[in-house]
Amino acid sequence: MVESLKNKFEDWDIYLSEKILNDNVYLKNEDLINWVKQNSEKKSDLHLSVSIRSFRSEKVAFLVQNILNNSDKTLEIYQSLKNNYPIYLTRDIKLAKKWLKEVSKGTERIGIIASSGAKRLRSEGISVKEKISAADWFLNDENDIRSSYYLEDVATEFDIQGLEIDYTCLAWDINMYYDNEWKFKHFIGSKWTEMNESRQNYLLNSYRVLLTRARQGMVIFIPEVDNSDWTRPKDLYDSTFEYFKSCGFDILQ
Repeated sequence: MVESLKNKFEDWDIYLSEKILNDNVYLKNEDLINWVKQNSEKKSDLHLSVSIRSFRSEKVAFLVQNILNNSDKTLEIYQSLKNNYPIYLTRDIKLAKKWLKEVSKGTERIGIIASSGAKRLRSEGISVKEKISAADWFLNDENDIRSSYYLEDVATEFDIQGLEIDYTCLAWDINMYYDNEWKFKHFIGSKWTEMNESRQNYLLNSYRVLLTRARQGMVIFIPEVDNSDWTRPKDLYDSTFEYFKSCGFDILQ
């Protein structure tokens, strides 16, 4: 976004919170940071210091930031939150769907979400390439196959950014995987390829969006694979699963 402003829209007036310049979550490129400093007006009112999305969301956002930062405080933070905001792990999508149906009450909304780059989840029956109807997914009831309740159509970060539902299943692919640190790939054609730094930051923040879309709790589904499919290397799925276990998330039984 900032790079586009610099290269294509130099005549625009830019207003931003100084938080963007002070927190490397938002900008990491020093050249862009310096350009923004020289070509923008800072307004503290533009930063929502207290989240208005839900009563738990500020703590959840703090937890997610520590998860993505590979912080050694993540386990402690989650222990203080888990009674009010459960997070589970599973390698079985059927168990994930079962939990969603059992945990939700009344009109509480459930749904499956995934990264738009999670293209090898297709083997699990999860297709991120099929465009959903957002209105149907978010608003229709459990009798409509297009609604989130039906647990068939999958919302990506583009569909759900800025919105929440009560409980989510976040289906995780190895476009972002854990191997002593977070690493990134994108699937082009028939193979995984490396990402440049700007794309990596974008993907990291896409997963930040996905990890903060549930108001009341979530289950993270990471497929159980073998090495029969070279596009789905077992070690990368397993290492990501083990990292989330180390965060204190319980395994669905």
